[in-house]
Amino acid sequence: MAKDMDAYKNKMELVETKDPEIEKPVFRRPGFEGIKTLGEIDDRIATFIRKARDDKDLTRAELAPLLGLSMQVYGRYERAFSKMHVTRMIHLCEILGFMPMEMLFSAAPHLWGRTPEEARDTMELAQQVVSLPHGTKRDLLALYTNAPRACPGSSQIKGDYIFDASKLKTGPRASRNER
Repeated sequence: MAKDMDAYKNKMELVETKDPEIEKPVFRRPGFEGIKTLGEIDDRIATFIRKARDDKDLTRAELAPLLGLSMQVYGRYERAFSKMHVTRMIHLCEILGFMPMEMLFSAAPHLWGRTPEEARDTMELAQQVVSLPHGTKRDLLALYTNAPRACPGSSQIKGDYIFDASKLKTGPRASRNER
């Protein structure tokens, strides 16, 4: 059974475009400032990693050996001359202490929301959640999982769970049996 690719492109809000780095037309989702070329996205990633390195007060000469690279090879990433593989990005996250989503957000914030404000809020919320203690993350996840949600297009609440704030434990973390 053949997929309806036009319906898929519409659902994903993809538009056909040309990119100087690719011979054939490609489909992309426009960002807040239109469609950025792959080269422009590489430039944003390069700017991000340069700032992340500067924020750690490291020189290229200090960082490169930690990555198993020469200073010249590492410098190509900061100049957007070389494309970074995902494995190199993960390694940079380990060394410079940032989350991959932060780098991706710097390059394509439109993936986090329909407006710049929504995208910033989503990113800030994600960063806050990442920094929480594990027990708090588990509690938030349980709260979210059990919370009633409105059914799309209606005022009805899906599920029969009623949130009762009085049952939340304060002070030391509640054991699983107490929940």
